Amino acid sequence: MKRKKQPRRPSYKLHMLAKIAVMTCLGLSLTFTTAYAAEGDGALEKIYHVYVDSKHVGKVNDKEAIQNIMKAKVEKKESDFKDLSLRIGEDVSIVPERVFNPSYDNSGVSSYLKDKLSVKAEAIELKIGDSQVGYFKDEKIAKQALKAYKAKFVDMDVLDKLTSKEQEDDKDGYDMETLVNKKQDSDDLDTGESIITDVTLSENVSLEEGKAAPSNILTKEQGLKKLEKGTLADEVHKVREGEALVEIAENYDLTLDQLLDLNDGLKETSVLQIGQEIHVTDYQPFVDVIVKKETKAKETIDYETKVIESDDLYKGEQKVRQQGSEGEKIVHYTLETHNDHVTDRNTVDEKITREPVQKIIVKGTKVVPSRGTGNLSWPAVGGYVSSGMGMRWGSMHKGMDIAGPSSRSIVAADNGTVVSAGWDSSGYGNKIVIDHNNGVRTVYAHLASINVSPGQTIEKGRKIGVMGTTGNSTGLHLHFEVYKHGSLQNPQKYF
Repeated sequence: MKRKKQPRRPSYKLHMLAKIAVMTCLGLSLTFTTAYAAEGDGALEKIYHVYVDSKHVGKVNDKEAIQNIMKAKVEKKESDFKDLSLRIGEDVSIVPERVFNPSYDNSGVSSYLKDKLSVKAEAIELKIGDSQVGYFKDEKIAKQALKAYKAKFVDMDVLDKLTSKEQEDDKDGYDMETLVNKKQDSDDLDTGESIITDVTLSENVSLEEGKAAPSNILTKEQGLKKLEKGTLADEVHKVREGEALVEIAENYDLTLDQLLDLNDGLKETSVLQIGQEIHVTDYQPFVDVIVKKETKAKETIDYETKVIESDDLYKGEQKVRQQGSEGEKIVHYTLETHNDHVTDRNTVDEKITREPVQKIIVKGTKVVPSRGTGNLSWPAVGGYVSSGMGMRWGSMHKGMDIAGPSSRSIVAADNGTVVSAGWDSSGYGNKIVIDHNNGVRTVYAHLASINVSPGQTIEKGRKIGVMGTTGNSTGLHLHFEVYKHGSLQNPQKYF
């Protein structure tokens, strides 16, 4: 009896399908490997991971090609900057790896490196305090720029002497932390001489290795200009009368927009007030050159003036009893300057070589009464009446003439106040009028000169002028008149 054929199991079909799938995948795998690696035979091959500043930029199978790209970029720059040491500015790492069936992108990585890599010069960065001055080729040039800046305030030969002493004391070279120049010998300093004892900088200075674009490397001269120009710092400007925003901006090398950006709420149309504070920026020195000096100088000593009061002189009068004269001294002192501005001065020693002579002035305290006594005194020194009051040559002679004195001095007939003193064009010549403040006035005419002035208080018997012949005069004499309450009086009745 024949057995019935059993149907095939489903597992057999599945097995066949799986086998077909495996063969298909294997075929695809071989095709893929061939696309990315020639002659892929399943063996380990070396590729290279390329990193730029720790960023993975791709894989290559030719390390030398990457190195040649970097070398070519550097060599191209070297033709323009032959005296600088150049290298790629970024940190490029090439890390090898062995893999099966490698994939890589030589073209893409090469294009990235050609486009993104920069060339930098090995340099020395000069910093003063927290501010960067710039980059230099080496320490020597940076120090030369600093020295040139210091030479603006100290003679170069002094700096050379100080630097040589510093180098003798410190064989390792330059103390960049403080930039202290050693003290010179100040013994036996002569009068009129100065000696620099110390030169320092007001900020810490540091030189650090770094890298910079070759075009940004400074020469000594360029470094000096940057040091002279300084660094921008915030300032406050107080508005002065008549100033406008545009003018303020120009004075600080700012555009109007820059000035407005620095001041919240300020607009182009804002009305400025005198004294209003405007924020601006201006260049301030990176550092001050501090110079300490010792000097001996010959200086004068001012004399004192002593005033002595005396009633031998009238109030308002004074005379010099003793002329004063300056003394002299030799002063030894120390000076400290910041960029040529004196910030400190101290006296070390002082020696007086000539004492000053005191000036003595005698000042009058005697008070002259302005009211007359009522008794007139003879207004001349001696003499006689050459012509009395009355009709003469067909006209009225208003006073009396005194001639033939023993001295030409004319004196006040009584206490009083000078009303007028000067030239009279009506024929009196030089004339003085004194009000005795008691109803009486006296007139003195034809004077050669006048010794008083209007408003002056005059004491009886004091000299007021000199007898002369000015005006319509018949000869050397004094024409003297007396008025009482405005009425003309005969002067002879008073003597």
